[in-house]
Parts: sequence; C-alpha cells; structure tokens
Amino acid sequence: MVELVNSFMATDKTKQLKDIISKKKIKYVDYKFIDVPGTWQHKTHPIAELTDDIFTEGTGFDGSSIRGFQGIEDSDMLLIPDADSVFVDPFIAEPTISLTCDVLDPSGMKPYDRDPRHIAAKAEAYLKSTGIADTSYMGPELEFFIFDDVQFDVLTPYKGMGYSINSSEGIWNSNQNSSPNLGHRPRFKEGYFPVPPTDTQVDIRNEMVGTMMDMGMRIELHHHEVATAGQAEIGMRFDSLKKIADKTMMYKYVVKNVARRNGKTATFMPKPMFGDNGSGMHTHQSLWKGGKPLFFDKDGYGLLSKTALYYIGGLLTHAHSLLGLCSPSTNSYKRLVPGYEAPVNLVFSSRNRSAAVRIPMYSDDPRTKRIEFRPPDATCNPYLAFAAMMMAGVDGIKNKIDPTKAGFGPINKNIYHLPEDEKAKIKSVPGSLDQALTALENDQDYLTKGGVFSEDFLQGWISYKREAEIDPVRIRTHPYEMYLYYDA
Repeated sequence: MVELVNSFMATDKTKQLKDIISKKKIKYVDYKFIDVPGTWQHKTHPIAELTDDIFTEGTGFDGSSIRGFQGIEDSDMLLIPDADSVFVDPFIAEPTISLTCDVLDPSGMKPYDRDPRHIAAKAEAYLKSTGIADTSYMGPELEFFIFDDVQFDVLTPYKGMGYSINSSEGIWNSNQNSSPNLGHRPRFKEGYFPVPPTDTQVDIRNEMVGTMMDMGMRIELHHHEVATAGQAEIGMRFDSLKKIADKTMMYKYVVKNVARRNGKTATFMPKPMFGDNGSGMHTHQSLWKGGKPLFFDKDGYGLLSKTALYYIGGLLTHAHSLLGLCSPSTNSYKRLVPGYEAPVNLVFSSRNRSAAVRIPMYSDDPRTKRIEFRPPDATCNPYLAFAAMMMAGVDGIKNKIDPTKAGFGPINKNIYHLPEDEKAKIKSVPGSLDQALTALENDQDYLTKGGVFSEDFLQGWISYKREAEIDPVRIRTHPYEMYLYYDA
C-alpha cells in the first residue's frame, strides 16, 4: 500500500484520493458509470491496479453488453475515472473506493457520444457559450417507496402474470391477523408528516441520510410522503447540473442499499400501486452568471425576472417532448393523470402544486429564487433529464417565449377543481410514453443546439424505448382486461 501511494499521481487533484487510500487501508477500486436508460454499472479492481495512466488511458470494458451503447463489432470501450468523484463505498465489505467514470471511444480517444455524463457536460458548456449564464443549478426532489415485500411474475404468461407489494405501513393491512396488529398506519393520501408511531420509517431514513452525508453529500431534511405504505422523500441540496446528476445516482444507490440491508426494498417507480399518490422528481432550477442569480426581480410576478419567465416559457412549450426524457417509462403515465396531486397541467403559478411549473415563495432572498418543474420522475436518466430541461429553458430565453402570451398562465386556482369549461382551455402533459416519444421525434431542435444531443442519440433513445419498453407492455394481457372482458 505504501508503494502504491508513493508512486501515485502527485497532483493536487488526486491528493484527497491518495489520502483516502492510505488512511482507510483501501483494497479495491470500484469504477461506476451510467448506461443510457439510467442505471449505474460497475466493475472492481484491486487497488494496486489504480495507477497514473488510468486517468489518461482508461480501463477497458465491453460496450456491446451495456444498454444503448455499442454493437458487438465495435465493442471495445474505455472508462476514464473522475478523481473528484471519490467516496468510500459503504456497501462493500472490503474497504473500497468508488470513482464515477466518463466513457471514451478508443478510436481517437474521444468522449463517447452516447455517454449520458458527457451529454450533461456538453449542456453545461453550451450554456456558457450562449453568454446567458455560466451555471445551471438543479435541485431534484426524489420520492420513493420503502416496501417490505415485492413479487412479480412475467416469465410464465400461460400460468398467469401479476405482481404484489406489501408494507407493514399499508392501510390495507389494518384487518390482517398479524400478531399483534397495532393499528397505526397512514390512511390513503394522509402520509404527509405524521409522527411515529404512524411514521415507522424515521430510523431507516436517518440511516439513509447519515450514509449520504458520510459520502460527502449535503442533505437538508427527510420526511414521510403523502401515500400510505412507506412513501418517503430525502431533501438533497441543489448543485450544478452534472454534479447533481452524479449525486442523484449516489442518492438512489444509498436508498436501495440501505433498504436492502434492513430487510426492505425501495423503489423509485412512479406508480407502484393504484389508488394513492405516485412518486415524482420535482426539479428546482435556476441560472446564475458571475456568481449572481438571474431569476429574481422584486417587481416581477412571483418575484421572477423576465429571464426566468422566458425559461418557464421554454419548459412549457417543449414539455411534451421533454417528458420523453424526463418521464421516460410507461409507468410514468400511470402517475401523470388528473388527481393524486399529479402535475399534468401545463401552466405556471406561484405556490400552486396543481401547476406543472410552481414558483416557490418561501423567501424573497434573490439567491433562493427558482422555478420548480414538477412532471419529471426518477425513472429518468438524470444526466439526460437535467440537460434537456436546461436546453428547453435556454431556448425559451433565446426566443423570448413569454408563457403568459403563450397561454400558460399564470393560474392561481386549484386547477383540479376548476369548472370543466375552464379546464378544457388548459393544455396537459402527454397521456402516454408513446405520445411523449412522438413529440420528441417532432420537437428536438432545441436539444441538438451546440451538439449537446445528437440526432443519432435521440433516435436511438426513441427506438430503444419503443422496442424494449412500450411494445412489450402493449402486447401483453393486463389483469384488468380479464376483469373487463373475460365474460364477453
């Protein structure tokens, strides 16, 4: 170990890395990277293999085995670790450091066009090139469920397909003959903020938060969410676009693994159960330049500047195509239906959670002024989703899309309770993933500006989603169809 540390890179960038390896007696290095749909992948090496040239020459892997990457004829790919991303992995028994990696094409040693992390980096560079701003801050609010058990069968279709979930917090268990059945459970849609004993998951959320903070993340709060059966949220501090995407992956990694080591299972699926609120990823956004916020105006609606209003105009104008990247699962559109606090209405409003864009009004400090885009969910790839939202907002600024003149509000009423004739005038989000992908096919110029998203990447994304997700769901018999049509 001493020999390794002494021979390792002596730059300031890697000093922290060397110190960790020495002090923590690290034995392994885990290289993590993200596939196109948005799942972390990894491989592990003995720490002696972590040498200077890894940071310039990379370490190889088979790109044909990663979803959305290369064909088998061009499968050799490289991972280049980011020394700034280091943390000690709390879920591996032997002392192990984790490094998040960029993907390179060994032909020419160029960043790989389909690497989502590279797309996020290109989005940040594009923002600077416009002169509008130099930093895009994102603050995602990830909601999730912690269940005690989940079962599903799709592999034996002729014997029956189905799923079941269970939670000791589920209100449906109030009449079960458990020993003992103590009765304190959140009712449907009443899970927001009850104290223990109704909220049984304070300790596991504390463990998740503590683990995240040990990994270097800044966490602001945690709480039970609206639904019964263990819906939760942990509030993570905002950060710049690519950094917060890295932290979003760390967040999901911690939540799932802490749940598992406590004998439970966590899911970020938007709508795992019918009849109660789903899980979203409301995303707070703002632009800054030269260390100054650009979204504040003391005389503007909701204290917003013209720049912020144009940004909103871009988000709402491109919302249908955006959701092809920001709400990119078939299950997303089980959540995005009227009611259940679903943000389906393409309008903006201050304080109003029935609008797709909410303007938080907790403070009049210019540094806190931001907008919140509510339709996304955590089935997205965060690098792609955050980049796409920023590109839509910047397009709104460049083209001065005034959301008021474009018919997007503001509306300061509970939209769910409006008379039908007023509701009919309000535009809505797509009703399915297929509709969102069709919109993405027809509205993508704002994404390809500056070469941030390539047309090839977007077409590959659309094809993958249709072939691997939409069609397999579409062609299978649904249990409710048996209920509706068996006696036909």
